[in-house]
Amino acid sequence: MPGRFRRCRRPLVTSQYGRYPHTDPGVEVRRIFHKLRSLAIENFNEHFKGIFDGHGQVPTKGLVNTRRFALGAIFVCQLALLYRFQHGLELNVGLKAFLKAA
Repeated sequence: MPGRFRRCRRPLVTSQYGRYPHTDPGVEVRRIFHKLRSLAIENFNEHFKGIFDGHGQVPTKGLVNTRRFALGAIFVCQLALLYRFQHGLELNVGLKAFLKAA
């Protein structure tokens, strides 16, 4: 596979090990992807916590039950997003009300 990329003169941008600062040709692209990924993850975490009241205490006791609650919340959220996608609805607008009505 790497030979194919060299023939097309396309650099393969992947994680880079070693000391910082990196100076290879893909460093700027990795910075952009890292920033976008961080922004997307932080927005999702905040949205998820808002929907499932994750800023306070969870309604469970014990590690196993709390893990079960969190996994169930993620599963329900994924099902709701899949349903909204399949029906052409906005994915994030009104998601909390949609889940509470279910």
